[in-house]
Parts: sequence; structure tokens; C-alpha cells
Amino acid sequence: MDQCLFALELVGMLVFMAAWLCALASTLMPQWQTLSTQLLVTESYQQGLWETCVVQELGGIECRPYDSLLALPQDFKLARSFMCISLALGLLGILLAIPGLHLVKSCGQGPGGQRAKRILKVVAGVLGMVAGVLSLIPASYVAHLTVERFFDETLPEVVPRWEFGEALFCGWVAGFLFLVAGFLLVASCLGAVVDQSRGHLTDSPRRYDVHNASRKPPEYV
Repeated sequence: MDQCLFALELVGMLVFMAAWLCALASTLMPQWQTLSTQLLVTESYQQGLWETCVVQELGGIECRPYDSLLALPQDFKLARSFMCISLALGLLGILLAIPGLHLVKSCGQGPGGQRAKRILKVVAGVLGMVAGVLSLIPASYVAHLTVERFFDETLPEVVPRWEFGEALFCGWVAGFLFLVAGFLLVASCLGAVVDQSRGHLTDSPRRYDVHNASRKPPEYV
């Protein structure tokens, strides 16, 4: 049973780090929205949280950062804030989960140390789930607005429309992996508690029998 729990927390830790890397890539990528026009088929445009880019057909790319935070669209302001908070919570969760692993010698080896390890993993798992929700919200919100604007009937058909970029899919993957990692870490702690409680239940009758056996029967004259 212990080996299964150790494998569960190790897989959860690896998924946690993969989720954080995906969230970081989604935050830095300029492909949150893409746009291509029929008038200039040799160029396409990309819009990210930090910069806008023009991509040439021959492979050249030119990016320009936003002049100020006020120049950002409202949805991108929200996405930038949520993704930065998600990265911070994810990094904090990873730092808390590392000393909570059984492979890492920390917090002592007694019952108090094992309890401290479980608390660290539970807190890290909860932070991972919160980071996952914070990653899913901006990606889903930007995607929702993109769909609304794409099918806006008030605009002429010749007007180019923004479409989904690769960063949105990367953000969705990051959010899903964060949720999975948090669930695995919390599940490993719950499994350890259940296993320990079963061990106490099975050991208690034995201690009672040994205690009774040590008593000498009364002697009658």
C-alpha cells in the first residue's frame, strides 16, 4: 500500500511541474489570438498578453510590447492578472510539496513529522487546484469573447476576425494538469491516513490479547 501511495505522490509532483511549465508557456506566448486577412495573405497577426506580433510568410516575425497596461484590452488585463496569480500559486505549491514527499528527508521521521508532511502535501494540492481554476478562467473567457466577436453579425463579412491561438490550448492543458496534480497529492494523503487508521484497528486486538496473556490467573486455595 505504501508503494502505491509513494508512486501516487511522485506522479502528482511530476504532473504539477508539467502544469506549471505549460502555464508559463501560455503566459509568455503571443498566440492568444491570431488574425489573417485575404488582403495581405503574406502576413498574419498575433496578440498575446505582453506583446503583439506580425508574422511574415517567409518566416520573419516582428513583435512589439504594449506601451502601457492601459493599452491592453479588458479581457487581456484579466487574463494577465489571473495567469500571473496562477503561476505564483503553482510555484508556491511545488515548493511546499517537495519537503512533503516521502523521498525527501524533512520534518523528522516520527508521527509528528509524517503529519507535517501530509499537511504540506494537502496545502500544495489545494494550491494546485486553485491554480488550475485560475488558468482555466482566462483561457475560457478569452475564447468566449473570441467566439462572440467572430460571429458578430453587426460587422461586415469583409472585416477580419480574431481566432483561437495556441496559447489558449496551452492554458487549458495547464489548468487541467493543475487540477489532476492537486487531486493526486490530496489523494495520496487521504490514502495514507486511511492506511494508518486500518493499521491501528488491526493492531489493537493483538495488543489487548498480549496484555491479557501477560496476566497470571488467580490461584485458589
